Amino acid sequence: MARVAFLLAPNFEDSEMKNPYDAIREAGHEATVVGIEGGVEIKGKKGTAYTSDVSISAIHASDFDAVIIPGGSAPEAIRVNDQMVQFVKDAHAQAKPIAGICHGPQVMISADILKGKKSTCYIGIRDDVKLAGAEYVDEEVVVDGNIITSRTPKDEPAFIQAILKQLS
Repeated sequence: MARVAFLLAPNFEDSEMKNPYDAIREAGHEATVVGIEGGVEIKGKKGTAYTSDVSISAIHASDFDAVIIPGGSAPEAIRVNDQMVQFVKDAHAQAKPIAGICHGPQVMISADILKGKKSTCYIGIRDDVKLAGAEYVDEEVVVDGNIITSRTPKDEPAFIQAILKQLS
């Protein structure tokens, strides 16, 4: 059983959280909602809500086996939080799978972990991914070492499959 951290902030893309979260749990893994604060309700763009299990200040990357960053507007709030960014840097330094969909790679950009990697993302941040030193690829899912990226909700099945493969 893997321990998976879902980094979450308000206005996440609902399906990009719900579908991977449900799939991780159905596969028998432990899914933890990590917020900037613990015990706080975090609402998605379409009204889906999760309560953060723990605050970022109470955990370490070594507590988890993988990190998932749903998209929407949430990555914008996550990437400006130094503890969230450091958590992603530390997980990357420990070669743990880090998966981001849609705007999720924005957090990877801030953590400076995309340099020399192949990556995809929501087209609106394509130039940011390139400027971070990644090779942008327009595919439903891109796996480069421990980094897993996808573009949009329609890519969720491939995104989820790639995550589960890394966890097995």
